[in-house]
Amino acid sequence: MKRNPTTALAMTLGLMACAPVLARQGGPATVSATPDSAVAYARLARLALESDIVLDVTVRSAVRIAPAEAPGLAAGHVRLYVTADVGALIRANGPLPARIGYLVDIPFDPRGRAPNLKRQRVIAFARAVAGRPDQVQLVTPDAQFAWDPTLDRRVRDVVREVIAPEAPPAITGIGNAFHVPGTLPGEGETQIFLKTASGNPVSLLILRRPGEARRWALSLGDIIDEAGGAPKPDTLAWYRLACGLPDALPEASLQSQEDANATLAREDYAFVRESLGRCENGEAG
Repeated sequence: MKRNPTTALAMTLGLMACAPVLARQGGPATVSATPDSAVAYARLARLALESDIVLDVTVRSAVRIAPAEAPGLAAGHVRLYVTADVGALIRANGPLPARIGYLVDIPFDPRGRAPNLKRQRVIAFARAVAGRPDQVQLVTPDAQFAWDPTLDRRVRDVVREVIAPEAPPAITGIGNAFHVPGTLPGEGETQIFLKTASGNPVSLLILRRPGEARRWALSLGDIIDEAGGAPKPDTLAWYRLACGLPDALPEASLQSQEDANATLAREDYAFVRESLGRCENGEAG
């Protein structure tokens, strides 16, 4: 039996109107009109962590929603109900139908018209809609990107990191921190223990050696060791620290330290934060 598109649209609007993710983010997702190969790693990591579905789809049709039926729609945008053919499941907890639907907000083109999405290939970060296997919900207003092979490869790499059993846990705070001076002038070590969402131990070790550049290492486990070194940029371990650590070492972490050692511990923590760089579009993770 042929499905009535008006009925499907009405059901989807009702489901999305009460969806907490869209309410928190201020509206349905925004689709980019151009390839996004250079999107920041932190942004991709955040979206991959928030999604249980990552899709490679091709838009089959897009029906415009009247502004009166599109609460929260940003100025200069149009809301569409998109029907798309699934080309590949990059991440999913189970099978999906060959065709799905979802809501998306997109900006008008320079002529003030709604862009034509038909036949566009996109990568979408989404969540399932309870009771509607043929519907998905994009997780943030910017959780959909125009497909290109570079972006496709990067997204798949990020998803593999996120779902790996040994994936670094989310950082929720800082526990104890202390600096131990060495026997030589300028020598010492700072250890900083991090709190995690999983409860798994994570710590930082910062080393000062006379005549050497200061260096630091991340330990994912009970053994605190410099062998692992600092995480490489644009990896999940880097993201967890760059986007999860506070700007400064909390005073509560240094309560047992003498003033001179506490000062060195703060300096070492600031060194780690500077080494990590900015968390661009990643928020706390």
